[in-house]
Amino acid sequence: MPKAANEVAVSSSLFSNEDDAMVTLGVGKNMVRSIRFWAEAACIIEPCEDGYRLTQFGQSLLLGKGHKAPLDPFIEDIKTLWLIHWNLSTNPYFRIFAWDFFVNRWQEPEISASSAIKAMRRIVSGESIRISDTVLDQQYDIFLHSYVPTIGRRTEVREDNLDCPLVELGLLRQIGLRQSSTRSGPEAIYAFRRERKNEIAPSLFIYCLDQYWRHWHSKERTLALNLVVNAPYSPGQVFKLPEDDLRARCESLQVDSGGYFVFQESALQPVIVRDEEEATPINLSSAYSRIILK
Repeated sequence: MPKAANEVAVSSSLFSNEDDAMVTLGVGKNMVRSIRFWAEAACIIEPCEDGYRLTQFGQSLLLGKGHKAPLDPFIEDIKTLWLIHWNLSTNPYFRIFAWDFFVNRWQEPEISASSAIKAMRRIVSGESIRISDTVLDQQYDIFLHSYVPTIGRRTEVREDNLDCPLVELGLLRQIGLRQSSTRSGPEAIYAFRRERKNEIAPSLFIYCLDQYWRHWHSKERTLALNLVVNAPYSPGQVFKLPEDDLRARCESLQVDSGGYFVFQESALQPVIVRDEEEATPINLSSAYSRIILK
């Protein structure tokens, strides 16, 4: 992804000719398509009139802007991985079915191949385009192996065995085995890690809260706590944070955000209040800092 960002910054037509992109990036045709897909899904690049350009997120993260150095040019910071997970799960302009379904809408305590395919089949049954179980199975596998490490032979080194960087988040874990209702033999059972995540610093949480508010509730001055905890595309849902952790984070918002957000307890419904005079979005660099920058 950093290589693609650098090349897109030089030429917006990088992906216009796949053969040229293969030479420039030093990869095969399928990998060129994969890089373009995931870079757009992760909000690193976006379409423009003559091809693709860097988003503000991609520019600030990987190349820097003006005299400002890039925040994480080699994607080495755990906060960057959480931000990429956030973008894949919430990008309103590039929705990935598996991420939208499993991160934002899956409410069951466990996930397995058979239960996942059955649930996805119910969702797509009303679509006019016929989607086969094979395609749904591929969607499940791609999502699963983005977060769960590949188990292979120790001496076997293949591209298929290279783990996705998001595995480092430990967001999805295998918790057991059971007999499959649709496949021969046992199938693995997984569950999201729904616990406190200290690596998601207050500044990162506040940046994502601001993004959620602007994308999905831009005209609202207040936001109910239960939306931040459970609603699709919210920090609580995307990061799989337990309610007690969310409440603790929200109770500290006034101090952590410098007054940008304020938590108000209420007998009816706790809410978060946003400063009406603060029209400027929180800067991405705030997610990597202890100071909230607007």
